[in-house]
Amino acid sequence: MPPPSDEQRRPPKRVEAVPGTPYGVVYLDVAPVTSGLAVGALVAGIASVLVSLLVVCFGVAFANEGGVWASGAFAVLGVLAGVAAIVAGLLGRRQIRRPTGPPAVRFTGGGLAVAGISCGGAGALLSLLALGLSLLISLT
Repeated sequence: MPPPSDEQRRPPKRVEAVPGTPYGVVYLDVAPVTSGLAVGALVAGIASVLVSLLVVCFGVAFANEGGVWASGAFAVLGVLAGVAAIVAGLLGRRQIRRPTGPPAVRFTGGGLAVAGISCGGAGALLSLLALGLSLLISLT
């Protein structure tokens, strides 16, 4: 990896002299980093919504041929992915809001975390509703 150019270099945040020595402590300005928990929450939330569509497809299309069993298996997967998205999103929001000192890394991605929480909740709810619909269709 080549060294950064002059435009990419960041000046130090602050420099403090160490008393009694000719040395000093330099605090560098660290660029903010997108939270991995927030990204993971969004990915799990989108997966939960997509799996809920599989629950609908198997439950409605193959209701008379045992599609309810497949629908139930996918519903469990959709609910687990939705709960994982909600938990990861809440942990990501906590990580982003946490105050940090000057040398620590700052995290961004609050919108990603909120989107992951909402997609995860919607995916889990849609999976359960689709499972109920497929059971209702198969019993009638």
